[in-house]
Amino acid sequence: MTHSVESVHQALDTFHIELPSWGFSDTGTRFGKFLQASAASTLAEKFADAGQVHLLTGACPTVALHVLWDLPAGTDMNEVRRLTELYGVKTGSINPNVFQDQEYKHGSLANERPEIRKRALQHILDSVEFAKALASRDVAPWFADGSNYPGSANIRRRKQWLTEGLQQVHKALGENQRLLVEYKPFEPFFYHMDVADWGMALLLARAAGPKARVLVDTGHHYQAQNIEQIVAWLLSENMLGGFHFNDRRYADDDLTMGSIDPYQVFRIFAEIGHAEWETGRPADIAYMVDQSHNLKNKVEAMIQTVMTAQQLYAKAALIDHQALETARNEQRIIDAENVLKDAFETDVRPKVREWRERRGLAPDPLLAFRESGYTERAVRERGGRKKGEASYA
Repeated sequence: MTHSVESVHQALDTFHIELPSWGFSDTGTRFGKFLQASAASTLAEKFADAGQVHLLTGACPTVALHVLWDLPAGTDMNEVRRLTELYGVKTGSINPNVFQDQEYKHGSLANERPEIRKRALQHILDSVEFAKALASRDVAPWFADGSNYPGSANIRRRKQWLTEGLQQVHKALGENQRLLVEYKPFEPFFYHMDVADWGMALLLARAAGPKARVLVDTGHHYQAQNIEQIVAWLLSENMLGGFHFNDRRYADDDLTMGSIDPYQVFRIFAEIGHAEWETGRPADIAYMVDQSHNLKNKVEAMIQTVMTAQQLYAKAALIDHQALETARNEQRIIDAENVLKDAFETDVRPKVREWRERRGLAPDPLLAFRESGYTERAVRERGGRKKGEASYA
């Protein structure tokens, strides 16, 4: 294994992970919302919080925005651009919302009622225009479409409606834009989801057009599913577009990344790294955080997540891919496994700390944030305000 400081530093130089605007807002569980006095309730406050995370970690230059929650009708795009300049973070992926309103309780693009399909399509098309105005590459809708009872939905027909809608969205994309198709096996519906797994997302993305890719949310799988195998297949098909990173204990828990199974995230990075080693070129993958910080301090949780992501990415950068390939070809199973385990068990924190110091960043971003007094100032400035109702649970 190559324990090169430079290999870690080079990897960290190229590693960026997008922050979700909604990760700084008041959130909760399916049973209720938990309030924090320092939580962001305006787009400016979300950008301010994201700017702090990027300032301290050096890894988060973009912020994902959620249409309706962040970009309601009549939003001044010049004001959004001003916020990006003010807080030093750019607009990242644009996330349409076709699951929140009551009209979507039977689905959006897969809804039996044509007027609802039309409304959902128009919302996503409007989101594409928002993305163009903000120079955002990726448009990433998630579809909560599905059914709860056998016989209540024509699954084949819903598949066709969904395909037709995505094709219309694809036609509206700009030259450098992408459409990312996300999947989820259950919830909110429990009999069937219209985009239930990576294979369905893959088929829909291919049917939509050449600018469409699959988005993998690490929480959107059944227990014990081999996510890195999905990653390998999508890489092989050149269809892996992005990740929503979080962690889980039972279902889509949206816990902080690496808090339950850090080895899983490492294995994902390892699979991507080996593909890059084989092809000799970097994979075009959009990494993003998608978590619900309902108990942890919002900004602290995001900093902790980014630090975890950097450490796991750095561990993956230590893998000796030639040794791994040789052991595989010679069918030395233990040796091949140990190539991964040796990298994972390496304490990379000193190397990551040195990388930060070389780049003029805080050696310990979490400690630096706590010492800055940012949370206390946010409590004073935001604590007395009425919190917004939009949240991500």
